[in-house]
Amino acid sequence: MAKITYIEFGGTEHLVDVPNGLTVMEGARDNDIPGIEADCGGACACSTCHVHVDPAWKDKLPPIDPMEEDMLEFAFEPDEFSRLTCQLKVSDELDGLIVRMPEKQI
Repeated sequence: MAKITYIEFGGTEHLVDVPNGLTVMEGARDNDIPGIEADCGGACACSTCHVHVDPAWKDKLPPIDPMEEDMLEFAFEPDEFSRLTCQLKVSDELDGLIVRMPEKQI
């Protein structure tokens, strides 16, 4: 299990225990965290679970695969810290992860 901090665009923080094996997106969905819509349900077919990972975590996460990279092109204001939460599988190694929601999801 990992403790993940989800920070809404307005600054409200949600510290959530997310079981291993789920995705960061499922952790948000299951805990009613606003700001992650996940319209495609985690199929990497949209960009509505886009977040900006804390800079300290950028190099600790698995690399972005081509499908995620393609979907990020449709995200609102993607940057070098952008990830799709449906592609981040939770494990003990993600304990302490911090993600920030963008102003909006497209």
